[in-house]
Amino acid sequence: RGSDPLDLGDLVGLAAAGRATLPLSTRMLKWSEGRTFVVQLQDPKAPLDAFDLVVPPEHDGLTGPNVFPILGAPNRITAEKLGLEFARFQERLAPLPHPRVAVIVGGKSKAHDLSPARARALAAAIAAAVEGAGGALLLSFTRRTPPAAREAMTAALRHLPGMIWDGAGENPYFAFLAAADAILVTEDSTNLATDAAATGKPLFVLPMDGRSAKLARFHAELQRRNIARPFVGELTAPPYAPLLETDRAARELLRRYDGSA
Repeated sequence: RGSDPLDLGDLVGLAAAGRATLPLSTRMLKWSEGRTFVVQLQDPKAPLDAFDLVVPPEHDGLTGPNVFPILGAPNRITAEKLGLEFARFQERLAPLPHPRVAVIVGGKSKAHDLSPARARALAAAIAAAVEGAGGALLLSFTRRTPPAAREAMTAALRHLPGMIWDGAGENPYFAFLAAADAILVTEDSTNLATDAAATGKPLFVLPMDGRSAKLARFHAELQRRNIARPFVGELTAPPYAPLLETDRAARELLRRYDGSA
């Protein structure tokens, strides 16, 4: 619409995520002559007073009257979604023995990496745990997993009952979370741990090469709340309430939106 104001009679809302959306979210107030309630997810790295609400992860340490931090990141995990996704892969997953261990592997980032040596060490520990429990493996890599690490883990774990997703065909990620009795995620990703924690299932964190102070704070808080713990070969843990930070943020958004309408 260029610089023309939007033809809006009532207050409307805009939720944007990531710095790539900043040109849109910061200009929307001007375009709509102040009739847009602008919500920015994550730390915008910009003046906070440009937004009605900012929802960053707690470990960013962002504060302010319009800041509502959450533990981890928003996600799409609901019981209904997990049920639907499991149904799509039921023929392959339902016959597998318990415990079913979902392993979600990240990879290279600014702070972390996954070397072949680390990948082989992780695979050996995972194999020992799954074999010892008589269970099955549900292994999924991400786009950031280095090819050499992916090949090393696949070679070391392909003998186990279960399923290794190689990136071809439909993505079983959510079905894996639904089918799992325990979930292992690498420490390089807030999203992976938050998704897993939303299921309420035993959650264990796999070490990577490298370190991030922010992510270390995030994992420490998960551990403090008895949600996750470092993986040391165990596959069981005390129960915890599913981490539903997306719902909590949505309630706060609606409260503030209703107050400004």
